[in-house]
Amino acid sequence: MEAPKIPENEYERLDTLRALGLLDTPMEERFDRITRMARRLFDIPIALVSLVDENRQWFKSCMGLDVRETPRDISFCGHAILGDDVMVVENAGTDARFADNPLVAGDPNIGFYAGYPIHALNGQAIGTLCLIDNKPRQLCEEELEIFRDLALIVEREIAAVELATLDELTNISNRRGFLMLAEHGLNMCARRDLPASLVVLNIDKFKAINETFGRREGDRALRSFTEQMKCNLRASDLFARISGNEFVVLLTNTQSAQAEQVMTDFTVILSEFNSRVSRSYDLAFSYGIVDFNASKHSTVEKMLSDADIIMYDQKKQKRYSQRRAEKV
Repeated sequence: MEAPKIPENEYERLDTLRALGLLDTPMEERFDRITRMARRLFDIPIALVSLVDENRQWFKSCMGLDVRETPRDISFCGHAILGDDVMVVENAGTDARFADNPLVAGDPNIGFYAGYPIHALNGQAIGTLCLIDNKPRQLCEEELEIFRDLALIVEREIAAVELATLDELTNISNRRGFLMLAEHGLNMCARRDLPASLVVLNIDKFKAINETFGRREGDRALRSFTEQMKCNLRASDLFARISGNEFVVLLTNTQSAQAEQVMTDFTVILSEFNSRVSRSYDLAFSYGIVDFNASKHSTVEKMLSDADIIMYDQKKQKRYSQRRAEKV
């Protein structure tokens, strides 16, 4: 058996997949109708929309199969996402890559597989639309074209999800996307009894940047701030733009003292960035940190509200200190 190779862009691919917020969510009619249609059109027992994450292939839609996931290292879809077109295995029992695969030797006794890689808007392959039969078969060119068309419908549905949860300006999660992802993250922390901290960040004097230099420069400032977050926060941190000049970061398996150090380090990084780019203004921010408390924070919104209060208090203290300094 040949395990699927890991793509060179695996980090970016997984980051894209997780940002969609589709993993481990209920089945949805908009995807199920496509897999039902595929079964009917191809007279085939199994049709799936699979999402390939770090260790498994998980099925967003699953028609004809009783399980919702299988290990990635024995998956056919792990191979399919490496290409740009339909991957067809006409006879899995005689294919050197799959002949002794447990999914061929045992349930669901795969004899035939066809998978088309599904891409997010940024071009990352996140999964497949696939067809599975328990006996060998072939697809003619007309059937392949129909299959490609169905896969593109899946891509359009995923694009609709992505556009609804992505901030257009900064290309990171928006408030809706963050709430979906953070809920999963906090549920995981609660189940495993892990700490988590949430930080709300607000860019200081952003209104003045817009008024003095124009909204185009304000947009540039937001993109620069986002880029520094992307490059310097930990890969495991979930961050988003939740309103005009307000951002949020969820740090899992992290207590407030550690989150405080992350913000201190980020302040230094932003100061170094200001020195390098030498604009007519500096990027700075105020922030508020709260620890996750399952009994107190029944929703992510409650954590955001608590962090907002702390952040605005810090902002108020900065203004007070600045006014005092100006009087001296």
